[in-house]
Amino acid sequence: MKKEKSLKASSGYVMLLILLLVIGGTIFGLLVSKNPLFLISILVIILIIKGFLIVNPNSSKVMVLFGAYKGTIKENGFFWANPFYTKQRISLRARNFYSERVKVNDKIGNPILINVILVWKVSDTYKAAFDVDHYEDFVRVQTDAAVRKLAGSYPYDNFAEGEIEVTLLSGMDEVNEALENEITERLMIAGIEVMEARIGYLAYAPEIASSMLKRQQAVAIVAARKKIVEGAVGMVEDALIQLSEDKIIDFDEDKKASMVSNLMVVLCGDKEATPVINTGTLHS
Repeated sequence: MKKEKSLKASSGYVMLLILLLVIGGTIFGLLVSKNPLFLISILVIILIIKGFLIVNPNSSKVMVLFGAYKGTIKENGFFWANPFYTKQRISLRARNFYSERVKVNDKIGNPILINVILVWKVSDTYKAAFDVDHYEDFVRVQTDAAVRKLAGSYPYDNFAEGEIEVTLLSGMDEVNEALENEITERLMIAGIEVMEARIGYLAYAPEIASSMLKRQQAVAIVAARKKIVEGAVGMVEDALIQLSEDKIIDFDEDKKASMVSNLMVVLCGDKEATPVINTGTLHS
């Protein structure tokens, strides 16, 4: 496989001086001798001018001579090269790509909206210029394909209790790493270096967003209730043990069950308990 190679160009200032000398000699020759042969020097002047080029910082020029790749100039400055070279400018600067939001199905079939933020730059000008058509379009299409593949590899969220699974919502670090690796592999053919890739937007599609929000709320409520019950059971147990150890009151099984029931209602209820004053005895 052919690789990028560096091309050294002549200083543009030296050729500019030669150009000025040729122009001066041509004008002088036409005025003094009026010899039409000096018109040939005009062609030389045009060729010299055509060979001048400027390479800006973090930019490059890919040189092709009659269909043959001759090299890439990456050094910035004012240069002169073979005037018959075809010059293609390729930027080496880092670029941002914010993809459009696409609707895809996650691993379990739920429709979601997702997009990606990509930071990339050209690292191999030969591949970018000759291995693909329009490398910028190639970046957009392959990034979109990588996002779709990633979304189908993970569920949006994990609703199965006790099951540990990487999801798009909770495993962001691992998901972003997988996304970066996938895009890097796809863009390698175009000589593109992926500097960073991460999910920029993630949400359920509008048609199921409301239902999924209710589902998430239900899961949160069940988890909260479970914690409340666990705490209430511990508090009731501590209360019974404390009352028994301090010999404040002796409970038979019926009274113990009644107390446990009342305490659980008070501790687990959504509203504050309304006390009822018993004016009789405990056995009435």
